[in-house]
Amino acid sequence: MTTLISLRTAGRFILGRQGLWPGRRWRGLRGTERAMRAMEHLQLDPLVVIARAHDLMLQSRVIGYRPDDWAILTYEKRRFFDWGGWLAVRPMDELPHWRVLMRRERESPRWRAFAREHAPAIAEMRDVLRDRGTVSNRDFTMSARTRVDSYRGRKDSAVALYYLWRMGEAMVTRRERFERVYAATDAVAPGHLIRETTDAEADDHLLRKMVAAQGLTKFVGVKSALQRDISPAEFRAWRDQRVAAGDLMEVRVEGWRSPHWALASDAPILETLEAGRVPRAWKPLDTTTEEEAVFLSPLDPVRGRAEELFGFHYRWEVYTPAAKRRYGYYVLPVLWRDTIAARFDAKLDRTDRTLRILGLWLEDEALAGDDDFAEAMARGLARFLGFLDAERADVKGVLQSALRRRLSAVMPLAPAPPRSSEASG
Repeated sequence: MTTLISLRTAGRFILGRQGLWPGRRWRGLRGTERAMRAMEHLQLDPLVVIARAHDLMLQSRVIGYRPDDWAILTYEKRRFFDWGGWLAVRPMDELPHWRVLMRRERESPRWRAFAREHAPAIAEMRDVLRDRGTVSNRDFTMSARTRVDSYRGRKDSAVALYYLWRMGEAMVTRRERFERVYAATDAVAPGHLIRETTDAEADDHLLRKMVAAQGLTKFVGVKSALQRDISPAEFRAWRDQRVAAGDLMEVRVEGWRSPHWALASDAPILETLEAGRVPRAWKPLDTTTEEEAVFLSPLDPVRGRAEELFGFHYRWEVYTPAAKRRYGYYVLPVLWRDTIAARFDAKLDRTDRTLRILGLWLEDEALAGDDDFAEAMARGLARFLGFLDAERADVKGVLQSALRRRLSAVMPLAPAPPRSSEASG
């Protein structure tokens, strides 16, 4: 049986499943944990222009989120762990499934060759971990190490530690200035989780996780997700078995050529949305996205779906030469109501605690004179300034005069107090 939904329902469903619509429904550290689990993967990125991309993702979902709350949950409370070539944080209780992927990587020709090439340094770093307990790349000077040509580091110690982490022998126990500090796996993860599930169990979990993360999926990138070759026939057999068992359902979206799949447990949510209602579990704790615009991270998972859902084309231009950028270096999409309505380029000047908006672009120029949009932007900006612990916004880069006048009067909301590991569970 196939479920038919409108494009608007698809957009609301994907936004809502990711915790972005119709408003923030989580609060504080406990809410941050729920948001991270709902996202399925929290992609990490070290770049700081306004704030780190992963902190921006969580502030758009969680009331009172403070930078590095995710790190408290990951490195102090051990609820999550970070791992992967595509670096992301995942729930610690999923570790046995991910250890199957670690083993598959270890057995791959590429990593076998890597292990042979760097065998002396890898053996040395194993000993260092055992003897010291924790170690980071900063513990070794360049003059004392062998220089290597790798994008994972210039010292043999760096690539050796990276290898032990990717293969599951070490884990990140904390970060200092975002740099990994490693420890042996049994010093970080609970003992009962340092094991592997069966290959079939891991595949099933990771494919279901793909569906949950995307909401509606065409299952693009299955080989990468499983870190193994899988034939079309084998994958179809798994998918059809899950549909027959009532775990997955086929969904057709108005205007989309290909069928997508969703978790069958989401059928009541899709039905509610298609009827024009909001699922009870999605009720916001304060403002809605109609009342307050939400500023999204450049790496937000929804950003990658924005063109097919909302006709919003986005390219992260951080690595684009300045002369070829269309918008700016660090552009944030703006969610208003149930669509992405605008984008702005900004930077945070930490010397005078000022957020400088360098440019604002509207998807519909009529929004420049829309009082509801202006008020929603002002509320979103006030919350954003509080999150950044900024004192003011410089909006001279906003060329739309009515919007500029409204935003120039914004005062930041009081920032949430910093949390320690003892603050809340």
